[in-house]
Amino acid sequence: MNRNKHVSQDVLATKGLRFANFIIDYIAIIAFSTVIGIVIGIISGLVGSFAFLDFLESNVIVEYLFGYLIWLVYYLSFEFFLKGRSIGKWITKTKVVTHDGLEPSFETILVRSLCRFIPFEQFSFLGTDGKGWHDSISKTYVVEVKKFEEKIETEFELDQIGKLPE
Repeated sequence: MNRNKHVSQDVLATKGLRFANFIIDYIAIIAFSTVIGIVIGIISGLVGSFAFLDFLESNVIVEYLFGYLIWLVYYLSFEFFLKGRSIGKWITKTKVVTHDGLEPSFETILVRSLCRFIPFEQFSFLGTDGKGWHDSISKTYVVEVKKFEEKIETEFELDQIGKLPE
């Protein structure tokens, strides 16, 4: 039984939901970063050496790279282990799917996450379709879960009309 279908326009998340995802995930990343900073501080205090913290603060480029690493770990972890959902997507009841409507692979999520670092990527949502470069390049879509699952079920049931039970 093959239920994968191409994603249609009517199940895509709206620009408003996408923006909500971004804001919620941004807040979650700040909280995630704060927790990591506290843990690093506690470990440094217990070890008695703040060399790692000094290293992080030694250069703006190092700080940015560490921030990008945290951002990457956040999206990779959540979207992979929660099957296409970050905290923002969980709250807004949306998820990432491939162009065939399937759960994205780790590689697809990695590409999607790395594309978020393209300069001015946030402005790619200003187009008429509201699709970011991290969606286009990774060939993924953000869909409203309820609409998406209802559409798949309806299409499956329509495909079953006239078929004998197996």
